[in-house]
Amino acid sequence: MTTVDLPLLPLGRGTDLNSERGVECPGDLPAASDPDLVKRALAAKEKLGEKVFVLGHHYQRDEVIQFADVTGDSFKLARDAAARPDAEYIVFCGVHFMAESADILTSPSQAVILPDLAAGCSMADMARLGQVEKAWEALSEAGVAEQVVPVTYMNSSADIKAFCGRHDGVVCTSSNAQAVLEWAFEQKDDAKVLFFPDQHLGRNTAVLKLGMSLDDCVVWDPLKPGGGVSAEELRAAKVILWKGHCSVHGRFSPDTIDDLRAEIPGVQILVHPECQHEVVLKADLVGSTEFIINTIEAAPAGTAWAIGTELNLVKRLAAAHPDKRIVFLDRTVCYCSTMNRIDLPHFVWALESLVEGQVVNRIEVDAETEHYAKLALQRMLDLPGKTQDD
Repeated sequence: MTTVDLPLLPLGRGTDLNSERGVECPGDLPAASDPDLVKRALAAKEKLGEKVFVLGHHYQRDEVIQFADVTGDSFKLARDAAARPDAEYIVFCGVHFMAESADILTSPSQAVILPDLAAGCSMADMARLGQVEKAWEALSEAGVAEQVVPVTYMNSSADIKAFCGRHDGVVCTSSNAQAVLEWAFEQKDDAKVLFFPDQHLGRNTAVLKLGMSLDDCVVWDPLKPGGGVSAEELRAAKVILWKGHCSVHGRFSPDTIDDLRAEIPGVQILVHPECQHEVVLKADLVGSTEFIINTIEAAPAGTAWAIGTELNLVKRLAAAHPDKRIVFLDRTVCYCSTMNRIDLPHFVWALESLVEGQVVNRIEVDAETEHYAKLALQRMLDLPGKTQDD
């Protein structure tokens, strides 16, 4: 049996012994091995008081996000941290690039802590600084670097953001990618955009929001000599897409949408723009995580939704809105494996260490990288009347 043959199960209803990962849908995570962990987390957080500020990304598991002082997407959370200058410790329940952004935006006196240093981001890891610098050299050799404006998605490392800052580029989020690309194309005559690390967000924005064609885009593969594209293709392209993707959103497939429409009359397909272009074309609504949350909250009772984003969030939405039928847009369990590294044992360890006066897993961005990354971020923030939510 292939994944195409697997049955589709509404969240929390039914099992499928033939599913490729787990037999439960959605496949609940096991309970904490130490039943005292919740009490210990509460006790440590109470002892720290106003000295600690806990950020919880929407994709975090419930056992951790229950302790968050604020929840949201990566850039919103980083800005929330910057708005709390009296908090000595910022505990970021998210992934590495998010903690870097928080460190860039907060004061030097504040310590940003990531409970598990292994909580990275596969998408961010697909664009390394050395690879991007080689791509820039190739653009120079092709005679087009002077026309190129680099645009990096928020889901990237601090040194990649700094690269954009050095080269008159900018950062974008999933909600303002259109405004950022429009700005980029206004910066130079015959401007081109190098967009990284998520090819899908770049493609979906360029084609569906800016009216370009797929032929206007080429994909730069950092693992191939010359990126796998010729100098002629670079000169002809308007958008050079980095070959990167989200391991969660890249899983969703257009055939699943067809199956769901046949199975659930009137179902509305709601997906994140990190999904593949073919999936986005078949969806009813496309938007950032905040857009997805707001759409479900505003939806009438009795409506049916299939949501294409991380499973922890979809589960949370389903539990919060029992008056609506909410289905996960995948046949099998699809947690963000790196985000889920922030579990209760690591969280408790980080807090209890702070209680003892020991700062663990501090994320620090060096001064030069911070300076140039801030330039790229500020160019985004200076765009008039545009949201910077993820």
